Amino acid sequence: MENAMFGEAIAQFNNGDYYTCHDTLEAIWNDAWQSDRAFYQGILQIAVGLYHLSNANWHGATILLGEGTSRLPAYLPDYQSIDVETLLEDSLEILRTVQISGKEGIANVLKSIEQGDIKIPKIIHLYSNSQ
Repeated sequence: MENAMFGEAIAQFNNGDYYTCHDTLEAIWNDAWQSDRAFYQGILQIAVGLYHLSNANWHGATILLGEGTSRLPAYLPDYQSIDVETLLEDSLEILRTVQISGKEGIANVLKSIEQGDIKIPKIIHLYSNSQ
């Protein structure tokens, strides 16, 4: 059974409310089973990385996106009804884009995101539309 707080964290992540998502996931992470902790921490770190990116903090974005994406492969292809594979692929793609841009190119990355040329990672719940 999915934790209601996790559903809230997913909505916050997908709405771009990364700071609040971090707080929600941290509360979940603190009480999680050891086997689930890296899963929540990975998503939490991706959220913080996207928060740093939205504030043009190149260093914070690259570090946190890198940390977060390094924790999720153990949960592929899906875990707790979440499409981890798509989240990981999209997060790695944005990480590569940010790394290639360098600090001096962060404004161009943000402009490309704003224009819809760069896909922002979303958390896809696999069974949200099940009958």
